[in-house]
Amino acid sequence: MPEPVLLWTDLLLFVLVGGAIWFGVYASRREHLRAPWRQVVRSRIGISTLTILAFYIIVGLLDSVHFHPRAEDGNGQSGEVVSLLDEILSPLRERQEKTYSAPLATHLFSKENITQPDGSMVRDYPRLAHGGAHLQDPATEHGRDLLLTSLWGLFEGLLLSLAIAALLIWRLARGHGTGFGEMARRVAGGRCEIPWGAFLVTLSILLILIAVAAELSLKYHLLGTDKVGEDVLYQSLKSIRTGLMIGTLTTLVMLPAAILLGIMAGYFRGWADDVIQYLYTTLNSIPGVLLIAAAILMLQIHMSNHADEYATVAERADLRLLFLCLILGVTSWTGLCRLLRGESIKLRELDYVQAAQAFGVGHFQIILRHILPNVIHIVLITVVLDFSGLVLAEAVLSYVNIGVDPTTNSWGNMINSARLEMAREPIVWWSLSAAFLFMFTLVLAANLFSDVVRDAFDPRLRGEKLAAQGEAV
Repeated sequence: MPEPVLLWTDLLLFVLVGGAIWFGVYASRREHLRAPWRQVVRSRIGISTLTILAFYIIVGLLDSVHFHPRAEDGNGQSGEVVSLLDEILSPLRERQEKTYSAPLATHLFSKENITQPDGSMVRDYPRLAHGGAHLQDPATEHGRDLLLTSLWGLFEGLLLSLAIAALLIWRLARGHGTGFGEMARRVAGGRCEIPWGAFLVTLSILLILIAVAAELSLKYHLLGTDKVGEDVLYQSLKSIRTGLMIGTLTTLVMLPAAILLGIMAGYFRGWADDVIQYLYTTLNSIPGVLLIAAAILMLQIHMSNHADEYATVAERADLRLLFLCLILGVTSWTGLCRLLRGESIKLRELDYVQAAQAFGVGHFQIILRHILPNVIHIVLITVVLDFSGLVLAEAVLSYVNIGVDPTTNSWGNMINSARLEMAREPIVWWSLSAAFLFMFTLVLAANLFSDVVRDAFDPRLRGEKLAAQGEAV
């Protein structure tokens, strides 16, 4: 049986998931938190982007369950550390070519000297070891095979989408006491409280793309291979975990300091406010890139001097990823702290807070019951808005070689390695394009989702919307 391996980032990610589940249960029992999330789910953009983000989250969680596989000879455990995603993507992980190959190609990207059966040498494009290896004559069979494989994947995706849609409509029909046909018309016409039609369309597109990509990837390298012959689609999917870690674990690091210090500065004022303002003003005056570079350099020196403390390459890469999240958290809490300070200054002057102080209620209870619940919307809005910025920050830092470990799959490392590939003639464009596509989709979905969350949780926007509805009535 495989031996489980728990990395530090895995543990923190599971803690974060547990905290999110706890907050979901907590919010479901309080109307002032439940109502904004209902508004998010009832938005077509909100539910569509949430579906896309769920795909990224599922991939990231699968890649966070690590273990030692059994050795190839069947005796004991292998020293390698793999994840559940590696097992699922084992056809992509194990089928490695010699060097570059273009997307869906059957031959290498560069010409080589090939020895003919008669002993003569010919300079041509060699056949790939795995991509299109099932074809007898690629020149005549390649196009037809691509079309048939894509159509089969399209059929599988449509069939699965229809099955999920039928199951959902049947469940909704039972819950509302209506017929299947009537509920299907409601969903298609957008006459449901939750826009299930937008959810089903987004899910169907995702499932079709996944099915087509899965079928093509079993026969070809869908997004090509890199310099060492590794599948680019595999690298792109493995990079999802790194992007999510940077965006979420950094939040886990910076939230406690930002909330605690921001509320303390605004509520207590006086010397506490002066000290906290001095702290975040001083920290903001230090160039963040220089601070990150210095911290990463110190970590590299420490790991080089204590190499025997890290049993595997995965542990070294995981420590650097965790350290990068810590540094980004230390440098990114100041903005939220400043916002919470300003809001706490306003809240401490409200009548019910003044009344609580007059009745002798302790400061801790006032902060916990009156201040913190009224700044939660600022925290949520800031978190979802900062997520996409942190994902992009990882790409920029890895591009200048102060990001994650070079052995870690990340979009930043893919872009960094693509610099030299873009200087080739002809250009090797697919690594950069794949990293851009996956990162763009995640950041765009996160930004659109954050806009919906901001509209739902911002009290001023909710008040304007309710006033507009009242005037319309």
